[in-house]
Amino acid sequence: MTSENNQYQGNLQYAVDIVLCIDATGSMFPVLDTVKSSAVKFHDHLDDVMAKKGKSISQLRLKVIAFRDFGDNPADAIEQTDFLHLPSQSKEFEEFVADIDAGGGGDIPESGLEALALAINSPWEGGLDRRRHVIVMFTDAPAHALGTVGASAQTYPAGIPRNMDDLLEQWGYPRSQSAVMEQSAKRLVLFAPDQAPWDDPIAEEWDLTLHFPSKAGAGLEEFEMDEIIETIANSL
Repeated sequence: MTSENNQYQGNLQYAVDIVLCIDATGSMFPVLDTVKSSAVKFHDHLDDVMAKKGKSISQLRLKVIAFRDFGDNPADAIEQTDFLHLPSQSKEFEEFVADIDAGGGGDIPESGLEALALAINSPWEGGLDRRRHVIVMFTDAPAHALGTVGASAQTYPAGIPRNMDDLLEQWGYPRSQSAVMEQSAKRLVLFAPDQAPWDDPIAEEWDLTLHFPSKAGAGLEEFEMDEIIETIANSL
């Protein structure tokens, strides 16, 4: 383990994995720069909040999934990184985020569920003493049903669920044998319109979910990165 992974206080080592799913379609242009700026500052902000609680993160990894619409242009519908260790891979993270351009999208629904499915199936950290696995979705649009738009494209993600019920089982409810996320570690934070499918995760079966409604079709007028930081810090 590197020295950055050994920097912790007390007897517990904290591992935090975060996947940022970012809608990169044209309507997100007004706030995409704000999302990108906040994401770049994420490590320092979380570190400060944890320090105030007398804790520190032993390992922080971020992964970014930028999505558009497989029905519009399958070639750029999904762009993603591997998990990047921060702060040692901050440059790679910042360069990827800086290169996300808002454009395309075609019709109103986007391929947000494909991005969510990829996030759920990420290679989450399984070690250290305490873990938090967080998925954050930024979008102002509803989403196409899984497997219905662009599913035959060569770039369509292989191995992800083709319907919402199977995706819910991978999320882990009810006591699903197909769950791929650790129940005690997982969190889902949605900055998304109160429309299908994003209204469903606030129902009882999508447990451990926070939903901050955005105005559909108008971009994200505002979002609170502080909410994400506090969700992680208070749960460790």
